[in-house]
Amino acid sequence: MSKRSRDNMNLGDAIKAFVDDNKLQKGLDQVNIIHAWEELMGQGVNQYTSSVKLKGHTLFVELNSSVLREELSYGKEKIIKMMNEALGKPLITNLILR
Repeated sequence: MSKRSRDNMNLGDAIKAFVDDNKLQKGLDQVNIIHAWEELMGQGVNQYTSSVKLKGHTLFVELNSSVLREELSYGKEKIIKMMNEALGKPLITNLILR
């Protein structure tokens, strides 16, 4: 995006250009992933979640409960699918529960 542009641009396009120019998409994706995890998994899981991070296309989730970790491991594919749908794009291909 140039410094000054005389062309009219709608706000959505201007924000997208700003995000692209400043390489902010990874940070925004990280924030969106944390919010999607909190929304989809609910309060019960969130109270045992200590961190949610995306590295590459792998989502790393640290849990304080080994029982919960075991339960969630059975539904990894479903969790990945739900998260990608909530994010609106296929960011996650693998889920690691620690």
